[in-house]
Amino acid sequence: MAENVFFVPKEARWSVISADAHQPSIGVTIDNALRLIEQENPRLKGILPKNFARPELDKRRLGDVVDLFTNIQMHGAGDERDLLGRTYEYCLQKFASMEGKNAGEFYTPSCIVRTIVEVLQPYSGRIYDPCCGSGGMFVQSAKFIRSHQKEVRNISIYGQEANPSTWKMAHMNIAIRGLEADLGKSYADTFFDDQHPTLKADYIMANPPFNLSDWGQASLLEDVRWKYGIPPAGNANFAWIQHMIHHLSPDGKIGLVLANGANQLFYSTGIPVSLWFLNRDKKQKGKVLFVDARNMGTMVTRKLRELTEEDILRIADTFRQFEAGTLQDEKGFCAVASLDKIGEQDYILTPGRYVGIAEQEDDGEPFAEKMTRLTGELSELFDKGHALEAEIRKQLASIGYKIG
Repeated sequence: MAENVFFVPKEARWSVISADAHQPSIGVTIDNALRLIEQENPRLKGILPKNFARPELDKRRLGDVVDLFTNIQMHGAGDERDLLGRTYEYCLQKFASMEGKNAGEFYTPSCIVRTIVEVLQPYSGRIYDPCCGSGGMFVQSAKFIRSHQKEVRNISIYGQEANPSTWKMAHMNIAIRGLEADLGKSYADTFFDDQHPTLKADYIMANPPFNLSDWGQASLLEDVRWKYGIPPAGNANFAWIQHMIHHLSPDGKIGLVLANGANQLFYSTGIPVSLWFLNRDKKQKGKVLFVDARNMGTMVTRKLRELTEEDILRIADTFRQFEAGTLQDEKGFCAVASLDKIGEQDYILTPGRYVGIAEQEDDGEPFAEKMTRLTGELSELFDKGHALEAEIRKQLASIGYKIG
């Protein structure tokens, strides 16, 4: 208890479950194990599903699933105590890749979460996520703190989630990491039932639902949170931003994901996204740092791009230099703009407008020579194209089809 370790009772461990995998009672065995875990870990009371014994669930298939996990080779890497947590994260990631557009409700790609955490550096204080999904922001914050040999007990975690299943997933994710969190008395809509009305957080990290419509503006017109104007009825993005600012401490910082602006980093959608960072007590007042990360990252699948560890650290270091006032603009990557300059751009905040295009390295070949070479290569390609066209016409004619 002193180390806040997640404890699994002996009768609820995998050896007991796997031994019953192909018994008709496997559902009862799993339900009993989950009850015992709840008894041992009171914060999970009423959270874990205990309906595996229901008659309509095929017990043969359930046993096959148990076998799948039994036969997975768990190779230790890093902290052995986090093996269960890493397994849970792996499952969330795989489920997200199959869930399509619904995945965003519970999972934010870890490279995005790590970028937000590396920039904000939440070593101590109150951490808040008003749409916490499965709790990824909290888990990465704890990892960051531990990796810098700091005490996790120096942070207090607050969250809220509207989806009941996702709210339970967050409880489980946090519990198995040995973390304590206040996720509200129940799952609830953040706009209509704020579970932390008096909270002033030091760090707010969130990936709110993209471009949420029908969020209930008509019933919240007089809400105290709309300090900068009533958000539009058809899009909740500005409402999320103002909700976060309302809950920010005098020297607090926000890191959030918003649609429109950077890479395709999500399993669930091709919508480009931007990471926004707001600092209530920033040193470079009247200035905004723009980073264009469109050319960063590597494609891990045909459709999905991920920022590498090197990319993440480069972005975080860019913010450090900006805060210190030592950052030099780098064409195609980063630029610092004044509010006046942003005004000249009609307050459009697309990074590419400010960072420009990276300068191409001169290859030393004189322009006239390069054009002669390139036009020669193009002429050869044209000749090949004509030859291929003639061959295609010939082959089609041989089977009775004539073109033109």
